Amino acid sequence: MPHSATCDTAPSPLAAYRAALAGGFQADEAQLRAAQVLDGCHAALHRHRQGAAPRGVYLWGPVGRGKTWLMDQFHASLQVPARRQHFHHFMRWVHRRLFQLGGTADPLPALARELAGEVRVLCFDELFVSDIGDAMLLGPLLQALFVEQVTVVATSNQPPGQLYAEGFNRERFLPAIAALERHMQVLAVDGGADHRRHPGAHHQRYWIAEPGRPSALESVFAQLSAGLPVADGAVNIGLRRIHSLRHSPAALWCRYADLCQQALSAFDFIALCDRFPAILLGDLPRLSAPQRAARIARGTEDGARRVAAGDRQLPALSVHDDSVRRFIALVDECYDRRVPLYLEAQVPLEQLYVEGGLTFAFRRTLSRLHEMQLARFAPRAPQKLAQP
Repeated sequence: MPHSATCDTAPSPLAAYRAALAGGFQADEAQLRAAQVLDGCHAALHRHRQGAAPRGVYLWGPVGRGKTWLMDQFHASLQVPARRQHFHHFMRWVHRRLFQLGGTADPLPALARELAGEVRVLCFDELFVSDIGDAMLLGPLLQALFVEQVTVVATSNQPPGQLYAEGFNRERFLPAIAALERHMQVLAVDGGADHRRHPGAHHQRYWIAEPGRPSALESVFAQLSAGLPVADGAVNIGLRRIHSLRHSPAALWCRYADLCQQALSAFDFIALCDRFPAILLGDLPRLSAPQRAARIARGTEDGARRVAAGDRQLPALSVHDDSVRRFIALVDECYDRRVPLYLEAQVPLEQLYVEGGLTFAFRRTLSRLHEMQLARFAPRAPQKLAQP
């Protein structure tokens, strides 16, 4: 878990937004409203340093609306103990701490007390729930955090009421939604423009494969790895062995099948970004495919006697959607960590995924891949996550 941080010099969220406008930011009424709400939360936190926690803020809206930038300005301005994390990273830490707290009575309240002893504010980027394990933990944990007077600020592409919308046993997630809506001011941030697509200097990181010609990633890998030791074969990530075409201290080069058609998780992609400053992914196929109905039987059989209990309808997915989920998680991690992702695919970027069961989730992925084609997506030095 990253250490908490405070800042004595950064401007308040509203002052930071006004400074950005003066520096060339495009004016956006939705962003202005969000900056004003965050400014109010900021003032309340510093006015009441003890006692009841101010309501948090939940910023939601389509991709590229500036939600993460606004939350980051809020976090940077705080002079009280605070922590900012991508939501996936936070949940990985939660699972690990719960394992370490095995045998503790009521481990979630204990975990909330531990957090409250370290920070007054938690900032979550990209709050998105698709995993049933996360869904079952989040409700009780959020309620325990609010009891401990922790203020939560979060960004999401969905309003609270749509989180885990088609998830299994969703009724058990409803307390989490109620807690979010009760303890956070929910604000839509949608000025109508995807700011990630604003013009900027081009920096190509996406190529279309040309049959019979060498991969464009060959020269990219050579440039990134110049003067460094290069190896091929498997890469060990924890208990995983991941096949690679080549790897060096500067870059990992894999096929799409190596990372996205294997049993890897978002936690594995976190580990990859911990280790490699750049990732190259080749042989990326067209990911679109027609949706197909999916149902799972809930009936049972006892000897020769069949007991029919009906079927449970699952979301309609396409044949590629398992690997597409992993690709989305990989892009999210690379984007959040500022790890450049170089891709070579069979089709243009806009045609990569136009049909399937994940079209909503893929909008964020497409927006992020577009921003990666600009020079302003500047890589940053890789940062190791502190282990609990």
